[in-house]
Amino acid sequence: MSSDLQWLLLRNYNSFMVKRGPEGKTFSTEHGNLRNLHSHKFSGLSNAKTIDIKDSGSGIQITTRKSKVSPHAVRSARTTLTIRNRSGPRRAFGVVAGLAKRGYRPDLRTAALARTSALIAAQNEKKPALPKKLRGRKAAARS
Repeated sequence: MSSDLQWLLLRNYNSFMVKRGPEGKTFSTEHGNLRNLHSHKFSGLSNAKTIDIKDSGSGIQITTRKSKVSPHAVRSARTTLTIRNRSGPRRAFGVVAGLAKRGYRPDLRTAALARTSALIAAQNEKKPALPKKLRGRKAAARS
């Protein structure tokens, strides 16, 4: 079945859809959807090639789907790369950009890089907030 036909069947009735308000955007929680938007371009269900980037305990996991595999082979149809936390953001960005350079869904390059950078930013520990400095009369009264 073609990906266009799959999208036509899935777009109105699918358990991953999340509707926000009557006129708002429709989001999606499916695997392989980098932007979590309910659209054919980002759909992880209807496209033959998908990229799924998620956070795991050991680092960032990048999962791609092999396009020329039997539809019955679910586990062996996916390739998983794990980038360790200690590797740094440059390595993660290089791996993600390398997928697009090799021709695996180059249209998803910016979305994949954005998702990776958001996961890396979430992994970093926040710096403690500095105490507020007193100015003017309050500072003079304290000293």
